[in-house]
Amino acid sequence: MTPAGRPLRALYAAHTISLTGNMITLIALPLYVLEVTGSASATGAAGVIASLPIVLGDVFGGVVVDRLGYRRASILTDVLGGLFVALVPILHVTVGLPLGAVLALLFVGSLIDAPGQTARRALLPEVAKEAGVPLERAVGWMEATERGARLLGAPVAGFLVVALGALEALFVDTATFMISALLVARLVTFRKPTVDGPVESATSSGIGGVTSKEQSYWTGLREGLTFVAREPVLRAIVLLVVVTNLFDAAGSTVLTPVYAQRELGGAVALGLMVGAMGGGAMVGSLLFGAIGHRLPRRRTLVVAFTICGGPVFFALAAGLPLWALVVVKALAGLAAGAINPILGTVMLERIPDRMRARAFGLINAGCWAGMPLGSLGAGFAVDHLGLRPTLLFIGVVYMVMTLQPARGGVWVGIDRMAKPMPVTA
Repeated sequence: MTPAGRPLRALYAAHTISLTGNMITLIALPLYVLEVTGSASATGAAGVIASLPIVLGDVFGGVVVDRLGYRRASILTDVLGGLFVALVPILHVTVGLPLGAVLALLFVGSLIDAPGQTARRALLPEVAKEAGVPLERAVGWMEATERGARLLGAPVAGFLVVALGALEALFVDTATFMISALLVARLVTFRKPTVDGPVESATSSGIGGVTSKEQSYWTGLREGLTFVAREPVLRAIVLLVVVTNLFDAAGSTVLTPVYAQRELGGAVALGLMVGAMGGGAMVGSLLFGAIGHRLPRRRTLVVAFTICGGPVFFALAAGLPLWALVVVKALAGLAAGAINPILGTVMLERIPDRMRARAFGLINAGCWAGMPLGSLGAGFAVDHLGLRPTLLFIGVVYMVMTLQPARGGVWVGIDRMAKPMPVTA
């Protein structure tokens, strides 16, 4: 990659480091709640704390990101989110914290962090264009950084929880927030044409910030919501992913941690399984970045979804040993690596750049909306129905849902557009 690609490399690095830190919290929090309460239902409630602020932050933060500018919003949210996460281990080791206070502080930190993730994604088209990288490849690489964060973050988180303690491990999460902010502030610095034509410097104003200053917050939010609701392909994406994410949340925040604790010994096993999924998905995203522009999108999406969903739950229900579960997770991740690049590229093709953060945030919020319910429902189901019946039920329904794009209809629209959507000024 040429020197013009330095901002793109810095953006990928910042995204990877920030999300690696998030994995520490995602691993540490359910294990801490299980240790304190011993309850799968309480662990499900903690899963709500991990996912609900992302939904709220994406819904209400997108308009603010559009106004602030994507670069500035990324920096500010990393700094503020990191400060709130830092309060948890600081207060824990000094004056002590009840469980409710831990959950409240992490809720606020995640609420602030969600728009920052949207801001970094919204930066991608301009940064990729500056680097001379095709959009599909850039999206695939961005997804690979997210998968890489899981690959690195999950096993590291498991060992940090064992070595330092669940809440003390959050000191490392705080550091990742600050490093991410510094990378964007110092290295994601280049120039681009604004919507109105003149050149603005990303070193000061940031990319984005093109929403009319006279437009009210609620008008801007309503405009983004109307666009997403009326675009049939985007609407279909949200409806499918909200269901699959519900099941994924059930698996990641309750079912897999409970299985790891009861059957496999706890934090290290959990970290290895999550890391295997992330590692496989990182490789899958890199492969898609290399060859994805040659693949049929809809058929690739159906195959990838079918492999990555139901089989994981069936493997857990079968009581496979840890090594076999790690293999299944890695293969599922390899298939999953193609899903988000396909969907992300489709969204970038169809969303006008002036409302990119709003639309991305609303779509992401819609996709995440079922996750709190998935966490709560899984905790209830495990306590009242048992772990293996819950795993089998979710596996079957997951498989049925992921075959929906094979039926055609509006899903035909995810195939490559003849030309890019016009940019609305």
